[in-house]
Amino acid sequence: MKMANSLRGEVLNLYKNLLYLGRDYPKGADYFKRRLKNVFLKNKDVKDPEKIKELIARGEFVMKELEALYFLRKYRAMKQRYYSDANETK
Repeated sequence: MKMANSLRGEVLNLYKNLLYLGRDYPKGADYFKRRLKNVFLKNKDVKDPEKIKELIARGEFVMKELEALYFLRKYRAMKQRYYSDANETK
């Protein structure tokens, strides 16, 4: 039972982190929130600790992908801003 409680904490933490990252999702925060909730509700009846760990790992992968997406978007915006200024001065 103790293992289930610790995994529950991890799942809740993952949900909160993904919810936070979803604020800047390109298709909108509401879209992301709906999809996130549906995925978590779909897997709410999973009891096997190994399967739960796999799902947590997948969620962490999604978190890293979102962070990479946001970083790339920020990089592109900065690159566009600075290179468009450089081209105008020539």
